[in-house]
Amino acid sequence: MKLARMMKVLTATGFAALFVFALAACSNSGSAASATAATVNGTAISEDEVTNTIQNVRSQSGLDTEDAWGQFLASNDMTPQSVREQIIDSLVNQKLLKAGAEELGVTVDSAEVDTYVKSMRDNFDSDEAWADALSQAGFTEDEYRESITNSLIQQGVSAHFEQESQPSDEDLLESAKMYASYYNGAKRSSHILFAADDEATARDVLARIKAGTLDFAEAAKQYSTDSSAENGGDVGWDRANSFVAAYQDALDALALNEVSDLVVSDYGIHIIKCTEIYNAPEEVTSIEDLPEAFRDTITSQAASVGASQKYQEWLDGLREKADIVVNDMPADVPYNIDVEKYKTSDESASAEAAATDESAEEGAEGSDAAAETASDASASAEASSASASSESASN
Repeated sequence: MKLARMMKVLTATGFAALFVFALAACSNSGSAASATAATVNGTAISEDEVTNTIQNVRSQSGLDTEDAWGQFLASNDMTPQSVREQIIDSLVNQKLLKAGAEELGVTVDSAEVDTYVKSMRDNFDSDEAWADALSQAGFTEDEYRESITNSLIQQGVSAHFEQESQPSDEDLLESAKMYASYYNGAKRSSHILFAADDEATARDVLARIKAGTLDFAEAAKQYSTDSSAENGGDVGWDRANSFVAAYQDALDALALNEVSDLVVSDYGIHIIKCTEIYNAPEEVTSIEDLPEAFRDTITSQAASVGASQKYQEWLDGLREKADIVVNDMPADVPYNIDVEKYKTSDESASAEAAATDESAEEGAEGSDAAAETASDASASAEASSASASSESASN
């Protein structure tokens, strides 16, 4: 089950993404005697560093036996060499990011790292429990601090590019046009939350609200146990937030300004009021045609996309200018196995068939092009015939 779940994650995100924590944990693990896997502008990435990263994640993911590892690689069309390449690529990016961040003036204060580490350390009752937790995650405390530093550097670089990536009015208008249909029919709501065992109070408050003797917002401020109480129970728009199913189902059934009956969820007992419904105009001519919350979301997303593009272009530029040398993989690394024996006969047959098909496709390109032209001509004739028939029927 763990293997299947891991395969699903790797298929979606790529193998190197799984190594984020392991990369940090192993960032200082290379020994002076270790062979060099790669160099970045003269800075060495040791073979131990790459190997420890892979082995650490194999162990944590239940892939520490040769059979489990081999089946995993075969099922995902990977090899030990391709895994090593991705890990080295990630380590190269990490080193380039650090050097590039300094050029951008992005630095991390040790006091900030202390704050993050302390906030996590405070979740444990003793130094022993904290050390055990770090060990299980594959860290020493110094390595954990290094991982926090790396994360903060990346956040700082991202923030740098976000400042340079504020979307134009034209970009925002295009986004508003695109999202308006999605937001159409969205509902804004307020609620009053009671403890699960306080039904009597909830029913009394509901009766007074529906009788018109108690204002909903005032009732929220007085009775609600939710943090939204100070805002009269306002929890925003459903298309901009994720509500539990019981809440969302009740809200879906409400008309504008209508108040629900008691709604029970895992959080307690709710009284819900629909306070706004967004009806998108037929033509969006300004981002102001959308409620403020949606405008903020669109602006934030556009800035994030722009920043990501600039960040990637910046990193690609660093790679292009960098002197990167990757050495061959040693045969005796512990993750190196013969993947072929883990491929099923069906997979081998499929690979052979794919090669045969590719050769056949190359020889048939001319015939395919002619057939496509004939098909297009036939489709055109059918369309003309259908058009004539339609005109005849309308007459």
